Amino acid sequence: MGTMPFTSVEDVKQQLADADYLASDAIATTVFLASELGKPLLVEGPAGTGKTELARAVARAADAALVRLQCYEGVDEARALYEWNHAKQLLRITAARDESWEDTRTDVFSEEFLLPRPLLTAIRQTEPTVLLVDETDKADVEIEGLLLEVLGDFQVTVPELGTITASRRPFVVLTSNATRELSEALRRRCLFLHVGFPDADLEEQIVRLKVPELDDVLVTSLVRVVDALRAMPLRKAPSVSESVDWARTLLTLGATGLDADVVRRTLNVVLKHTHDIERATAGLDLDTVLASS
Repeated sequence: MGTMPFTSVEDVKQQLADADYLASDAIATTVFLASELGKPLLVEGPAGTGKTELARAVARAADAALVRLQCYEGVDEARALYEWNHAKQLLRITAARDESWEDTRTDVFSEEFLLPRPLLTAIRQTEPTVLLVDETDKADVEIEGLLLEVLGDFQVTVPELGTITASRRPFVVLTSNATRELSEALRRRCLFLHVGFPDADLEEQIVRLKVPELDDVLVTSLVRVVDALRAMPLRKAPSVSESVDWARTLLTLGATGLDADVVRRTLNVVLKHTHDIERATAGLDLDTVLASS
């Protein structure tokens, strides 16, 4: 049995759909293989394409715990793996006036004083667990080395306590926006999945799933406009979540269609930079875009 209770690619697609995530065949296939082979899944692609949400959806579908390591510049081993509760240790040492140092040392380096961080927490879980290492490309190279060690054997050595080995391997998802190249060694450990923006048909399905009250014709128009915006040289292309936000905005405003005035008033929902809004306002041929819908 794999790390997650999936029986086939179609089962993955159905369970993810039940968890409000519409997966393409490529996504469902790679998730199934990662589970069956017990390998980490490296998901790479532009921001806003649902990489993090995929990990959350797998956890929901499998009724598994989600443990998240959010990477950022400067994240270190103590924040990723474990650290000791130094304040509590100091209080214990201060209180141990009549004890030998050996007895005190044994006590202060026990489980009571250990602070597990995401990697150690996931390895110690006995129930189904999804470990999300989010935005791996933002972490320093040293963290990649730590990940290689931990994800290679799914074990962690705490010098004072010994080696802790996973009794049940977590399903591991590493996400990357490709702001820097990850090492070849880390890539070799993983199954690779590139997630781009969905095609128009799939994005329409996603928007309808998330905002079922919105008129189908308006959903189609919205997706056509978003697709046209993504084709423009913008600083940040609209994400799928921003398409959903736009749909909710139009529903809230009671819009019955997309015209130039509605688009102008709500464009800030999908575009988040002044230059992008100005470029889209000047360059978007709404009549041509909507004629195809």
